[in-house]
Amino acid sequence: MDINALIARRVRELRDAQNWSLDALAERSKVSRSNISLIERGQSSPTATVLDKLATALNVPLAALFEQDAAAAVEQSPVSRAADQPVWTDPTSGYVRRHLSPTARSAIQLVEVDFPAGQRVSYETGARDAEIHQQIWMLEGAMEITVGDSSWRVKTGDCLAMRLDSPIAFKNPTRKRARYLVALTTSPFNERRNG
Repeated sequence: MDINALIARRVRELRDAQNWSLDALAERSKVSRSNISLIERGQSSPTATVLDKLATALNVPLAALFEQDAAAAVEQSPVSRAADQPVWTDPTSGYVRRHLSPTARSAIQLVEVDFPAGQRVSYETGARDAEIHQQIWMLEGAMEITVGDSSWRVKTGDCLAMRLDSPIAFKNPTRKRARYLVALTTSPFNERRNG
């Protein structure tokens, strides 16, 4: 499936699940109605920043915008074949994101990121109605990662844990690409409080 068509379908599905109009999502995400409309029609290649704003407004991790259609699958497979994994490239920074997780439901989502030398991506991530935790394991290279007011330089083999509830910036300060694995878990606040 074309990656823009996949993103289009997922944004539309998640918006419909909330019973929100385009205007309601635009107001919550601070992304223009016309931009959301273009994204939902697969006529725009949104940036990482725009996708993060939409995901935050929809109370899902960014990885949820790249999920395959599990409902349409004949059988939800516990295997995600490399050739079938959605791959998306941020049109601004050129960072490449591969959604690794299979269609079978799991509490964990895995994403592989290939981040070009000298590039930076910032997310305005804020409070959500779900608690999302993320760990980043550096496979190759180095990254400078800022979460809220805290910053870390992580190198090959290092692992950084964070909660997605404040602005985050990723920067590759080196002359070589960086590659890392992202693991995400999501739980609704009411489930966490009652469980």
